[in-house]
Amino acid sequence: MENNQESRYVKRTQKDYTMSFKLQIVQEIEQGLTTISLVKKDYAIQSRSTIVQWLRKFGNFDWENQTPSNMSKSPEQKIMELEAKVRLLEKQKTFLEQQAFVADKKAIIFDMMIDIAEKEYQIDIRKNSSPEQSTILKNNKNKQ
Repeated sequence: MENNQESRYVKRTQKDYTMSFKLQIVQEIEQGLTTISLVKKDYAIQSRSTIVQWLRKFGNFDWENQTPSNMSKSPEQKIMELEAKVRLLEKQKTFLEQQAFVADKKAIIFDMMIDIAEKEYQIDIRKNSSPEQSTILKNNKNKQ
């Protein structure tokens, strides 16, 4: 009985499949005619990873960027992708506007703190201006 079971089970390797067979499987999956699990079951391919490896080698999917390279998209898919991008950009815009608002408020508060410190301690904290500007500023202060 053991001999009977051993003879039915034949371990296959990648080399057992022809190139045309591999390309046919990849094409069927990419066109959406079947799935990896159905191909595995229908053609008695032992491992799902074997089929995934064929898809990586011979398919049109860019595995590094996770995007199809040559596969055309339906108008609905394009619209959905663009809507998702718009939503993402709107979120990013809102976040950046909030950051800009906070940064502006911080700048105003820091400027006020410097003004107060300069008045309290009678020292110039801000960066020194060029000589031409400093004489103009002194003249303006003297007039006040």
